[in-house]
Amino acid sequence: MISIVLPIHNEAANLPDLLEALDRSLSSIDHETILVNDGSTDGTGECLDARARRDPRTRVLHLSRNFGQTAALSAGLDAAQGDVIVTLDADGQNDPADIPKLLDALADGADVASGWRRVRRDPWLTRIFPSRVANAFIARVTGVPLHDYGCTLKAYRRSILGDLRLYGEMHRLIPIWCAWKGARIVEVEVRHHPRRFGRSKYGIGRTFRVLLDLLTAKFFYSYLASPSHALGGVGILLIGGGFFAGLFPILDKFVFNQWGPLRIPFMIFSVFLGLLGMQFLALGVLAEILVRIYYENRNEHTYRIARSNPENLERPLSQNLSRGGE
Repeated sequence: MISIVLPIHNEAANLPDLLEALDRSLSSIDHETILVNDGSTDGTGECLDARARRDPRTRVLHLSRNFGQTAALSAGLDAAQGDVIVTLDADGQNDPADIPKLLDALADGADVASGWRRVRRDPWLTRIFPSRVANAFIARVTGVPLHDYGCTLKAYRRSILGDLRLYGEMHRLIPIWCAWKGARIVEVEVRHHPRRFGRSKYGIGRTFRVLLDLLTAKFFYSYLASPSHALGGVGILLIGGGFFAGLFPILDKFVFNQWGPLRIPFMIFSVFLGLLGMQFLALGVLAEILVRIYYENRNEHTYRIARSNPENLERPLSQNLSRGGE
């Protein structure tokens, strides 16, 4: 079964056409639709309840207030029961007719099918340009080469999402978390329509918030299993800088004897860098302890098995060894 998840905030004018297009796209597919009302105040809630009364495959979640798209999407993902989860925006700019293309990509072996709005119908200066800069930067930093992280139209295998928890603007960075688990990610070119009703909730300010969340994602993606490698590395660099800063006044005193007034500032700077470096080393050790507690208490592993041979797992170890010798 396919679960369709739509986070919605004040989109009453766009919903009738969107839901009709969704019905046409999914007419031959076993699915459920989860509509998350993120504190709408324009009659969206009444429209969603009417839809749920007409269609038994529709479930509506009304959040107590406007928590933001990430929280609304997280609520929908938690409620989804399908083997495949498809997400899209409710503003009418994503085309539900592209959903079968995403499902075909998963059928071909992908774990995540990410929509790519190659041709966008948005203002260039305030939406397209900052989005392209942010996408290129995210792809460069994380090593996950997607052209369009901001496209909400995506399809995921439920198994790859696992116990995903989203914060801030992290919904745009879900492919990074999936890649961290070893998912195979493909991009699928999708259509993008101009907004017909209402105003966009996005602006250039959100781009900066996404970039800040990227720092957190990068740390977890690269250093969750070994945080001391990051923090300890910074500590060693600072201690090394303190050593060379302290070496300068010593050499000046006994060799050059030219910059006397700078000796004391350099000595103070050397002590400062040394103490700061030791703090980073201590933070690295504490982070390692917390990571060990995290994995052991949750009974989690630092790896994910994609496939295994059931026959070899069912046979005793001695038989596996003898079979290998043959």
